[in-house]
Amino acid sequence: MGLKDFFRAICCCGAYNKTKEKEPLLRNNHSGTTYSAESVDLSDDEWNLWSVPHDSSHMESDDDRELYSLIVTRNQLQHNTEEWEKLNYDIHTLRQTHREVRGRWRKILEKLGFQKEVDSLLLVSKSSTLSDPENLSEVNEVLLKLSEETSLFPNGFEVQERYLFVLDRLVSLDAAEEFFKMAKKKYPKNSE
Repeated sequence: MGLKDFFRAICCCGAYNKTKEKEPLLRNNHSGTTYSAESVDLSDDEWNLWSVPHDSSHMESDDDRELYSLIVTRNQLQHNTEEWEKLNYDIHTLRQTHREVRGRWRKILEKLGFQKEVDSLLLVSKSSTLSDPENLSEVNEVLLKLSEETSLFPNGFEVQERYLFVLDRLVSLDAAEEFFKMAKKKYPKNSE
C-alpha cells in the first residue's frame, strides 16, 4: 500500500479498497484448526497476514489469530460503518506495529554485522525448531530483558513467539548479549 492508497483509505473513510483483505492459510499446530481463504485467488506468498506479502518467514502465532479474528469480524460488518472503520484501523495498526518491530530487529542485526545473514536469522516458519533446548532458559531470559529494558517492543505489545527462535540463533552464535546491548543503546526504555 503506497502513501497515496493509505491517504485514500483514511480520508475516504475506508471506502476505497484496492484489493481484498489477505487471510491466513496456515495450520494451527496447537488445535488442528486450519484457516482458509474464502474463494480468493491469491498466491501462497500473499497469505501472510502481518508481514509484507512476500515475507516467507511467516509463522502462525497468537498475533495471527488475533489479526485473523479482526479481519473476519470486520468482513462480516457492513462497509463504511463506524465499527467497520474502527476494525479496519485496528488491523492496519497491528500490521504496522509488526513491521516496525521487525524493522528494529533488522537494523540491530545489520549493525552487529549480519548484513548478509539478516534474512535467514529472521526467517521463522512452522518447521523452525530450537537449535539446543538447553538454551531455552537463556533465550527466555534475554527476550524478557529485551521486553522490560528496551523499547524494541512497543508498550502494550505482546512479545511474539517468533523472536524466541531468532534469539536462539543468536545464542548459538554467541551474539545474544551483544544484540541486547545494542538494542538497549538504540532503543532505550525511556524513549517512548
